[in-house]
Amino acid sequence: MENINADYFDLTVFLKQGVLNLREIADEYEQTAGEYFGLLSDFYNTAPDVSIALASFSGRDGNMGAYRCIDNMATLLKELKCVLFVAEFYSVLGSYDQGNWKLAAYLAKRITRPFDEFRQKIASARKKKTPDNAPDTALPLKEYIKRLDEIEAGRKMIILAVDDSPSILTSISYVLGKEYKVFTLPKSTELEKVLQKLTPDLFLLDYEMPELNGFELVPIIRGFREHRDTPVIYLTSVGTIDTVTSALAIGACDFIVKPFNPDTLLEKIGRHIVRKKSF
Repeated sequence: MENINADYFDLTVFLKQGVLNLREIADEYEQTAGEYFGLLSDFYNTAPDVSIALASFSGRDGNMGAYRCIDNMATLLKELKCVLFVAEFYSVLGSYDQGNWKLAAYLAKRITRPFDEFRQKIASARKKKTPDNAPDTALPLKEYIKRLDEIEAGRKMIILAVDDSPSILTSISYVLGKEYKVFTLPKSTELEKVLQKLTPDLFLLDYEMPELNGFELVPIIRGFREHRDTPVIYLTSVGTIDTVTSALAIGACDFIVKPFNPDTLLEKIGRHIVRKKSF
């Protein structure tokens, strides 16, 4: 029966993060996507209590309430076909059963941070509103993910251009707008915040900016798991050999000298941009 009270979860977020191996899960899960959303809702609602229970065990102050909370979460994770943390949870409870408080505390403390990071990733996929183009949640989970693949294959690829020059950003949008979905960012210090909501397929970075320059932005980009291999092209007004060498050494795949030729911009982006096999 469909869980009509379930939250909507954007599974493309999980597929991009790799936080849940959804393809393997979908092969095993026989119910609908909506019912899987229901389980994710249960996880979302109960995970904070599990974090509290783990903290209790870490401080050697565990009790049967905390014990049942962790045990119920292990069961829920198995229903989600997620093997993460299940064995670790049972190890904490087993140590408690054997009266080995020191070991239970150690194991609980060791798993607390990874679990909190995991639940934050689950929360990041929870949306207040279902997108208009979302597949029907009454579909089996495997079919639902197949429909997501089809939607992904048909979307315009995303380019994020970071440059402190409004005229350059306007030119980029004009040249690339017909073929790509272009987002522009004039303030480089906001890149990390933007990447928490947006997943570009290619970055155009100004080489020199007053706050964070193009070199300083690359480590921020690579810090996101989904962007470890995303193409980066530098825009620079200094096309010297040293500049090019430095750009390639720090992780750029190419560079374009400003002012740029529109055909050159299109050609280089077309050469490097690749639709992410994110799911």
